[in-house]
Amino acid sequence: MLKTISPIDNTTYVERDYANSQEIEKALEVSKKIFHHWKQTPLKERKEILTKFVDSFLSNNKEIEEELCRQMGRPISQCGGEMNGFEERARYMIEKSEEALDRVISKQNDEFNNFISKDPLGTIFIIAPWNYPYNTSVNSIVPSLLSGNTVILKHSSQTPLCAEQLFKASKLSGLPEGVFQYLHLSHDSTSKIISDERIDHVLFTGSVNGGKEVKRAIGERFIGAGLELGGKDPAYVRKDCNLEHAIENLADGSFYNSGQSCCGIERIYVDELIYEDFVEGIKNFTEKYILDDPSKKETNLGPVVRLSAAKSIREQIKEAIANGAKDIIDKSNFKISEENNCYVSPSVLINVDHSMNFMMEETFGPSVGIMKVANENEAEKLMNDSPYGLTACIWTSDKEFAESFGRKINTGTFFMNRCDYLDPGLAWTGVKDTGIGVTLSVLGFDHVTRAKSYHYRTIKG
Repeated sequence: MLKTISPIDNTTYVERDYANSQEIEKALEVSKKIFHHWKQTPLKERKEILTKFVDSFLSNNKEIEEELCRQMGRPISQCGGEMNGFEERARYMIEKSEEALDRVISKQNDEFNNFISKDPLGTIFIIAPWNYPYNTSVNSIVPSLLSGNTVILKHSSQTPLCAEQLFKASKLSGLPEGVFQYLHLSHDSTSKIISDERIDHVLFTGSVNGGKEVKRAIGERFIGAGLELGGKDPAYVRKDCNLEHAIENLADGSFYNSGQSCCGIERIYVDELIYEDFVEGIKNFTEKYILDDPSKKETNLGPVVRLSAAKSIREQIKEAIANGAKDIIDKSNFKISEENNCYVSPSVLINVDHSMNFMMEETFGPSVGIMKVANENEAEKLMNDSPYGLTACIWTSDKEFAESFGRKINTGTFFMNRCDYLDPGLAWTGVKDTGIGVTLSVLGFDHVTRAKSYHYRTIKG
């Protein structure tokens, strides 16, 4: 049985039976059968249905926000942000679908009509995470359905109600039965579905080890996979930046959602000329956070997702401190944080270096490390010294320098004077151990379609 333990008080919040073999078989068969109908449904109609899907989902926002708070511990004051992100991304992809799915003309004259169409793949299996349960899943669900694919969704056991809310919205939208389904699945059942020949593509968001398991489950089958995995995203604070703006936004990028974001800021490299001012500024800003019960409106820092995560975060920080790091945050401001609960006080570590796991491996908690750098060359070297490459950012008033510097950083997205945001018009992608594939933008549709070429020659007389 699936059990969701709320990090707010470590009590059971949701219980669900896992799908049995008969239910799994039915879902796969139904999905495969309805695909042939759905792919022939005109795009205009698919767009209308997906618009109703978005509208239906948003109409239930109050209930959804309360469920989010209980399932993952995000402050209720911040849960509306996820709804806004869901809407922004979904409506953008609906708007851009005709452009993204339009045929590519190769040759067109009296004799030849040659073009490339973008055809749906079939049944897409989406494995969604708990940390941004709607924002991550919408990146895959909407373009997959718009492209004419059918979808089976497996959500995290931490956020099972998210799958149910999305399914409820799909029913209200008029999606034909079987086009969009969800299953609550055990680890073994998930692997079996991935390896099933009726699955045509897998989209996974999660850990690096989880991505490797997906690849193993696919085995020798000739299907694709989109894998959005880990991150250890860096920032470079240049001496010519707006210091106040950089401090405020990098604190938010580090601690929003209790640092549980794949694109959250975990490493900050600061020019030595402004290092002391930056450190003092982020210390003062961080100590103003309110770590408390996330159902309280004034709370802006909630618990991390589970006790095991809290333990892992604390151990990584302790290890760094044992090796010379210093946490500059006054813990007396965060008395709710205890070893036996999920409330982890924010940490800002100085005197860190890349010999520490804290600066090399994903922490996924409310913490950040800060290092002093002499110049941009040192910043570049340190930012690229990572097995991950999701996002990176620079804080500077020099746009030309930022553009030049950004080309040197091995990352999927590069920001100037902002961080931790997904523009739906840009490709969401990564390099190195962050994974493979693309979501969002018009390019995201290419990942859930296949090219089919047509070569028509007209013979006269």
